[in-house]
This record gives sequence, structure tokens and C-alpha cells, in this order.
Amino acid sequence: MKYLVLLCDGMADTPFEALGGKTPMELANKPLIDKLARTSVVGMCRTVGNGLKPGSDVANLSVMGYDPYICYTGRSPLEAASIGVELKDTDVALRCNIVTLSNEENYNDKTMVDYCAGDISTKEAHQIIKTVQEKLGNEIYKFYGGVSYRHCLVWDKGTTELGNMTPPHDISGRVIGEYLSDNDNAKPLIELMKKSYDILKDHPVNIERRKKGLNEANSIWLWGEGKKPQLEDFYKKNGVKGSVVSAVDLLKGIGICANMETPNVENATGYLDTNFEGKAKAGIDSFKNGCDFVYIHVEAPDECGHRGEAENKVKAIELIEQRTLKPVLAYLENSGEDYRILIMPDHPTPLDIKTHSSAPVPFMIYDSSKQEKGVETFTEQTAQSTGIFIEHGPSVLDKLLQKI
Repeated sequence: MKYLVLLCDGMADTPFEALGGKTPMELANKPLIDKLARTSVVGMCRTVGNGLKPGSDVANLSVMGYDPYICYTGRSPLEAASIGVELKDTDVALRCNIVTLSNEENYNDKTMVDYCAGDISTKEAHQIIKTVQEKLGNEIYKFYGGVSYRHCLVWDKGTTELGNMTPPHDISGRVIGEYLSDNDNAKPLIELMKKSYDILKDHPVNIERRKKGLNEANSIWLWGEGKKPQLEDFYKKNGVKGSVVSAVDLLKGIGICANMETPNVENATGYLDTNFEGKAKAGIDSFKNGCDFVYIHVEAPDECGHRGEAENKVKAIELIEQRTLKPVLAYLENSGEDYRILIMPDHPTPLDIKTHSSAPVPFMIYDSSKQEKGVETFTEQTAQSTGIFIEHGPSVLDKLLQKI
């Protein structure tokens, strides 16, 4: 038996006025997914438990079968694992976004113009992070480059008691002052953020971006703090050899910490311009190389949700089906083996709020050896209408593997 998880990050939504009161899942032309849904088990799943923040870290851990209440130690440590950073038990890792802030003189008065600095390229971002490390790094603070706008700070003998270190994608278009933690432990980190603006405002990368009319990468933004993670080996836990295919360090980090394969996909960006076909090929190659379980994560719907790009979110769902699911499904159909497919988002990223929600999400599980009574089309509403509900998020993997 082969198992495919197609994780469409942030795909779930609420009815949106600009889409005629429909959701992107309802509007998207996805005949292949809908065909599978007609003979699938379809329902709703709570991936973010009560009291947990609705991040992709918590939600994806749930879908992978790990209970965040037990194993979650923070977002950035998982990302650190992906970029090869070995954390000591006394280290604290933080996500270091490169963002675009407005140009008011007082840092607290600036506005979060763009949480991803115009989807900055990894090449440009590494030049920025190199400068930040040269100017602000030392034996206590060390900056490491990741992908696009997503990077890492490791704080020697740091603390996770920092108050509210707000994710930048939660405050797009807002003045940042009230979202800067006033916890005493966070003061040196806030000071690093403030100093970074003065260092980066006239950085050569930003001079060139300014000339081109692009958003400048003029500040770092620190959040997602946590300590060294401990995840049970995926194979020992589930009896299947697994692979995680993603453009995002967070997902790769989960895979690395769980001793899963994490193939690199060239030109995988996490947005609409990502290498959808490359992800499909990496998934197929993982199956060919002996993996029983492949988890393909596609970030694009989430990014479109954060940016309020309604039409692009619809398009993202359609691209996932046509350019990623279609070739992997064709491979599975021709493999001569039975297979099961789980398709779901990790959390909603509603267009009207441009950030994550902790609401339950729709899921569908297709089994090539069974004909279940499913739904005509896979949407939030049809999934809710079946009455099937998984309260404990990690149980969705047990359902896929038929442990329950």
C-alpha cells in the first residue's frame, strides 16, 4: 500500500465577497479532486487544538500524526533543522523574517508594508542576512540564511519567555508599535530589529530594489521562538518509510527531525511560481526509491491568503491539481499497487483576515481499493455536511493508515 498526502497549505477559507460569496475551494476548477471525492471519506478535522496558535507548525505536525501538545517546542527550531543548524539544549531559535517597513523616523511608528519583502529572492536575501550577521551577530546571536524571506536566529542561552512575538503576516498594513513585545526578556531582540533597519535601509540590495520599484528588505522581524525539538522516528511510529516534499524549511525540518527523507526541489519557492512539476517528480521518485508514504506540501494557497489575492488563491488550487496531483496520481494508478490519498489544508487562511484561523478544515481520504460514499465536490461546506468530524488532529493520519 502506498500513501500520498497532498497538503494544500491554507487552502480552506470562508465565503468572500470579491468571489461572489464563495470560497476559493468552491470556485476552483478541480475535476480530478472532485472525482476522487465522490468515492472518498470526506469530513472535517481539527488540526489546531484549543489553546494552540494556528500556525503551519502546529497544524502540519497534527496532520503528520504528531501531537503538538506533547512534542511542539516552537516553530523556528524545526526550520533550523532544515537549514542544517545543530541546536544545543540551551539554544533558542527564532524565525527571522526579512520584511518591508514604512519609513517613519521612529521604529514603533512604522507600518508592516510587506511581511515577505516583495517575495525577495533567496540570493538577495542571503546578501541581506550576511550583512546582518556581520553587523549584529556575535557569540550570543547568530543569523543563518534560509529560503526567500524566511531565515533563522540562534540565541545562545536564550529564553522562550518573551511575551508576544507577533508573526509579521498577522499585522500586514498595521503600525507595528503595539505588536512589539514589551517583555523585558524580549528587549534585546527588539533592539536587534531596530538596529537592522538602520543597517539595511541603504544596503546595496535595497538600492537596486528601489531602482526597480520593488519592496525593500529593510528590517528583520523576530518571532516563532523555541528550543530543540524531539520527534519520534516516523518509521518506528507508523511502520512506513516517509518522505516530505516542500519548499518550506519548516516542513523540511519536521521531516528531518522525524528521520524522513526531504528531497530538494529546484526552484521551489512556496508561491505561485513554484516548481509544481518538480514537487510531483520528487514525490514519484520517493515512491520509486522505496518510500511508502509521501507528504507533498504546497505553500501557494497560504501565501495568496496572506496577501489577500483572491483570484490567485483559486488559481493556486487549480495548479496544484493539474501540475502536482495529476502526475503523481497517474504514477500511482500505473504502479500496480493499492494506494490511499489524503487531501486537505493544514489550517484556513481566510482572505478577509489575511492570516491563519484555528477553525477545523475539510479532509478527504481516497482508497483505490474501496468505493466510499463521498460528495460531489470537495469544499468546506460539503465536508461539513457529511457529519464526519475528527476532533483530535493527529488521528487523521491514523485514519489514512487505517489504524483506527
